[in-house]
Amino acid sequence: MEFKHYSVLLEETIENLNIKPDGIYVDGTLGGGGHSLEICRRLGPSGRLIGIDQDKDAIAAATERLKEHGDKVTIVRSNYANMRQVLQDLGIQKVDGIVLDLGVSSFQLDTPERGFTYRVEDAPLDMRMDDRQALTAKEIVNTYSEMELFRIIRDYGEDRFAKNIAKHICEARKEKEITTTGELNAIIKGAIPMKVQVTGGHPSKRTYQALRIELNRELDVLRDNLDDMIDLLKEDGRLCIITFHSLEDRIVKSSFRKNENPCTCPSHFPVCVCGNKSKGKVISRKPILPSEEELAENSRSKSAKLRVFERQE
Repeated sequence: MEFKHYSVLLEETIENLNIKPDGIYVDGTLGGGGHSLEICRRLGPSGRLIGIDQDKDAIAAATERLKEHGDKVTIVRSNYANMRQVLQDLGIQKVDGIVLDLGVSSFQLDTPERGFTYRVEDAPLDMRMDDRQALTAKEIVNTYSEMELFRIIRDYGEDRFAKNIAKHICEARKEKEITTTGELNAIIKGAIPMKVQVTGGHPSKRTYQALRIELNRELDVLRDNLDDMIDLLKEDGRLCIITFHSLEDRIVKSSFRKNENPCTCPSHFPVCVCGNKSKGKVISRKPILPSEEELAENSRSKSAKLRVFERQE
């Protein structure tokens, strides 16, 4: 199956990266290589693109897509959490720009055996971004305690029926191990009032989001590495991050603000004495949203938000 991933907010991201022909850029979520391809097209002979992704299918697709720019491109199978080490291994200390597209690719969603989608009834409960990882969504569903399931569905899925969904999952697995998307869908449907299902979209959507985030540690990885990515930027270098739900966006917004104004001194102090210095400025005071044209072309982009930070020494 062809690896498909519509590059959301592509023009806006490329514009905000302020690409220098001789610059070094990192695509920390390479995917199908859409953003990377546009970066490469703007690089001169001495420019360089480092692509990082943990999904072997994405690596294969991006390698093919970027082959005409082979001399400029280095692709590494890893998590962007390891970006500093990846760059050090390549002899790179600082870069001119970093882009992260935190969305799940169309390929991942549309490939049943990956287990990301609730729209296929007989797929395995997998959801791993990296198939080298042992833990799958099936293990989470069948081994987490009711309280743990409630916590992740409430916090990561923001589902008001989290408590009831967790209870129904634990009751069902006493009878039989839950192994497929269809089995999980049926359990979730039984935990949500029918009148809500009629108007609230697919009942499994929030639970699947929660399981995917928990399994791949998506929010932890984002939260733990934003400061480091800003530190990896050269003067005037930019970090562009595309998020797809409020939890991610909140983390990015908070981190960018803190890096712009890290002072912890009480407001009545005449001068700063805490010693915390700004690392730069937030370019996007409000998130940059998809255009009407993009929304018409790709409905999956409707929740996308782009935020941009510029490094200043």
